[in-house]
Amino acid sequence: MSKRKTKKLHNVKKEKNVFIDEKVLHRRVFVLFIFVVLLFSILFFKLFDVMVLKMDVYKKSLKELSYTIVEGQSAPRGRIYDRNYNLLVDNKAVKTIFYKKDKTISTKKEIELAYKVSSHLNLKYEKLTDRQMREFYLEKYPNKIKKRITEEEWKRYEERKISNKEIEALKLERIKEEELNSFTEEDRRAAYLYYLMNNGYLYDEKVVKTGEEVTEEEYAYIAENNQSLDGFGTKLDWERTYPYGEVFRSILGTISTTEEGIPASEKSEYLAKGYSLNDRVGLSYIEKVYENYLKGIKEKYRVISSHELKLVSSGKRGNDIVLSIDIHLQMAVENILKEQILSAKQEPNTTYYDHSSVIIQEPNTGEILAMSSQKLVGDQLVDNTTSILSSPITPGSVVKGASMLVAYNTGAVKIGEYMLDECIKVAGTPQKCSSNTLGRINDITALAKSSNVYQFKAAIRVNGQEYFNGMRLNFNQKAFDTYREMYHSFGLGVKTEIDLPMESAGFTSKDVAAGNLLDFVMGQYETYTPLQLSQYVTTIANGGTRLAPHLLREVHTATDGEELGEVMLQVEPRSLNKIDTTPEYMARMKEGFYAVMHADGGYGKGYIEDHFDAAGKTGTSQSFIDTNNDGKIDTDTITSSFVGYAPANNPKMSIIVTSPDSSHPNSGSDFASLVTMRITKAVTNKFFELYPLQ
Repeated sequence: MSKRKTKKLHNVKKEKNVFIDEKVLHRRVFVLFIFVVLLFSILFFKLFDVMVLKMDVYKKSLKELSYTIVEGQSAPRGRIYDRNYNLLVDNKAVKTIFYKKDKTISTKKEIELAYKVSSHLNLKYEKLTDRQMREFYLEKYPNKIKKRITEEEWKRYEERKISNKEIEALKLERIKEEELNSFTEEDRRAAYLYYLMNNGYLYDEKVVKTGEEVTEEEYAYIAENNQSLDGFGTKLDWERTYPYGEVFRSILGTISTTEEGIPASEKSEYLAKGYSLNDRVGLSYIEKVYENYLKGIKEKYRVISSHELKLVSSGKRGNDIVLSIDIHLQMAVENILKEQILSAKQEPNTTYYDHSSVIIQEPNTGEILAMSSQKLVGDQLVDNTTSILSSPITPGSVVKGASMLVAYNTGAVKIGEYMLDECIKVAGTPQKCSSNTLGRINDITALAKSSNVYQFKAAIRVNGQEYFNGMRLNFNQKAFDTYREMYHSFGLGVKTEIDLPMESAGFTSKDVAAGNLLDFVMGQYETYTPLQLSQYVTTIANGGTRLAPHLLREVHTATDGEELGEVMLQVEPRSLNKIDTTPEYMARMKEGFYAVMHADGGYGKGYIEDHFDAAGKTGTSQSFIDTNNDGKIDTDTITSSFVGYAPANNPKMSIIVTSPDSSHPNSGSDFASLVTMRITKAVTNKFFELYPLQ
């Protein structure tokens, strides 16, 4: 084929390809046209639906979205009752002066208001800080201070190399000291009020003054002139009242003031839950732990205009809670402690004694019926109840019930087995004895007369050895672990899981010397809080179930009146674990506790009246204190303790009493105060006066 013919065919083919591309293109344009028409049709019908058919609906929605919803004052908290529905914490109305910013108000007008109103209020303007003074001066003289920003700094600001926040900081910094020093008393009053007026969110009601600080004249001035004092008003707020005064106050806890608001350390947590910065919240103990129940529901308003609000939803008082405490028993316990502490301090050899503690529990539920610690500071008795959760003591022989169960469980001691109570000598340790040499005794007498030696010899067997004079005690971690596991199962050395904060787990030693095992089994090695001792004896009293101690009993829905609402929560006993032993061993150990109180020579005789048929265990331990606050232990003392329950066969109550440092062994006197015994007897007598045996 010639070159000319080939070229001609090529051109024909090229023309054909161009023709085909144009047809495809036309088809695609047509499809696109149809698609665009369809889209515009859909858009038209949507717009028609929104602008014509559903215009009123969307107008209403837009209007609602445009509204700002604000909250009213903090609603009153729920009330707190004792187990017999005696009112422990209530609310009372208090006069309050507040300020709510009008969004149209100018800074100049607001400063004028601050000067005008502050002249009629007695404000604690000495609280005014340097920064608050600077901020007020800047608001008062903005143009003057603005000139102190250099051209270079404004240039850097425009180039976004300096933020607005940094510019404001520079302005504050460049206010001169002499300018601040020129503040008159009138200026300071106005500056402090201006701070109160602007502290918090824009639409929040700012409490300017509340409670007893508000005088009749101040309240009347604001109330009578509120139309001309844009944003200022009066209302009745609330504050907590305590019908029983200071009784149980430290555990009931505290709440913040409106001025304090939510704690800075918990700001993000509370804001995430919907709180406002100036909301009043529980700060400690019951008020804090049960904040979710006690907090009220605030009124909600819709901002209609610059100074008009419409109520959206009404406020409501918080839910009421009922505690397990018997306030009359609590009052009696506190008074007994105060009386007995003062009496003991008149006795010899009580130089370092300054406090005692008591806890009474219901053994079958874990409910705390009363708990108190009173401490002598100087010549004044102060409430020390929170130390029950956080301050461990060396318990002494009260823990021997748990030690005896280890001996039974491991086969180290058989029920009824006799051993010789004698001073023993283990290599590398001083001679160890019981408080009295008891001779040949069995397990029951060992508990009744608090034999240390019986426990020593049992522990040596648990350690895999048999005692002989001068023997070397091998270190056996398993023996320590076996005892600790039993102690932990009673709540000793672990947290009790009470419904209160800041609980200590006591002190667990890391010293692995073999001889420490002997100190461990007689309660002279590790330390436990009074609350842990209470959980321990409560577990014995109910036959071996460790229950979480608790103070909350019920939660009731809020009502508009004085009456309690429906029960929304009834707290049930919470079992943490069962003691790993046999019913036979538990019964035998409890028999020993009964002998402590009733057998001839039992160390607990006289602690509780015989007709209450109690069981229990005494304890005396060597303690060590720092007497000159130099951080070093320098003095030996003796701590006395008691744990018990009554009646022994069907316990209605358990009790612990601790008196740290109640005597001083190196004082030249062998006198030991019986303050723990006297407290125990007086408290149990009062308990059974309030809850007589049937």
